[in-house]
Amino acid sequence: MSKKTVELENEVLGTEVEAKIETAMSRMFDASATPPSVDDVIEGKVIGIEKGRVYIDIPPIGTGIIFGREYINARDIIKKINVGDSVAGKVVSLSNKEGYIEISLKEARQALIWSEAEDAIRDKKIFEIPVLEANKGGLILAWQGITGFLPASQLKTEHYPRVADGDKDRILEELKKLVGQKISVAIIGASPKEGKLIFSEKNPEQKNKDYIIGKYELGDEVTGEITGMVDFGVFVKLEEGLEGLVHISEIDWALVENPKLLFHIGEKVRVKVIEIKEGKISLSIKALKENPWKEAEKKYKKDDEVSGVVIKFNKHGALASIEEGIAGLVHISEFGSEEKLHDKLELGKTYKFKITMFDAKEQKMTLSFVDSK
Repeated sequence: MSKKTVELENEVLGTEVEAKIETAMSRMFDASATPPSVDDVIEGKVIGIEKGRVYIDIPPIGTGIIFGREYINARDIIKKINVGDSVAGKVVSLSNKEGYIEISLKEARQALIWSEAEDAIRDKKIFEIPVLEANKGGLILAWQGITGFLPASQLKTEHYPRVADGDKDRILEELKKLVGQKISVAIIGASPKEGKLIFSEKNPEQKNKDYIIGKYELGDEVTGEITGMVDFGVFVKLEEGLEGLVHISEIDWALVENPKLLFHIGEKVRVKVIEIKEGKISLSIKALKENPWKEAEKKYKKDDEVSGVVIKFNKHGALASIEEGIAGLVHISEFGSEEKLHDKLELGKTYKFKITMFDAKEQKMTLSFVDSK
């Protein structure tokens, strides 16, 4: 593939992605008046373009700015925009020294691409992608400008290198024969932080899916195999032709932030069927574990003082765990600002709290910080 062809394809891809961002982000922004957070994607109109700077109106929040490294990274996009154009950017900083919201056009485009990758995993989309390189472990491919890996174990039978004694050099020779060829693959893993994708050529057509799903009922407990991992959960193959999703909220009673740290592809897990709807099956791992809120209901009530460990901060405040699987929110309004919240509470440290609301049935609890000073 020539350099000119690659540049042309990237330009076309950029235009398409920008159009999708503008449409999707317009809907999201209109629906919310909540101030943005770092990493949010927001939309606004270009109100000024100077040397090394672009100013964007973001009503009712303020003015955004693209400059420095973000300006350099987005030069190819900035060349195509004019004053009055609507653009979408990812929030890098909420307020710089000049009071502007720093945003990144390049990262917004990347955010949408990763979102499309997760959609592709969920929907089992198939792509025709040329093989770029080969190594002793598998093949290197690229999708939407993101490099990905296809392990040799995920190749179809006709492409799997049949080499006696597992000689790695001979395996590499066989895999190199696929370089330049287009193969049909599905994305089974996406890691935005690492900038990597995992592909699989094993994605059989599910002609008998309705029949297969018909064999399962709500409440069934089965053993499956982890086939894909995304930020919002893991996919589990129950049998050939049928996979279900374990949403991140159904993995454990305790807080789970990254499913990729808990499982690996090919791992066997026990799951419970919790929903069958529109040809899709939803699963739960935590449903097979004892619900800690049942015991907690016997031990805790409103106005009790408890010890809790701060396990997470979010835009609403701090999340504190008082025991495994039981956590409550300490609202930011109690401190007046995010800065004051962080002055009082540190991640991983234990503090005294007072329970202000406890609802075991809804598995909700709110806490109030007890300042010992």
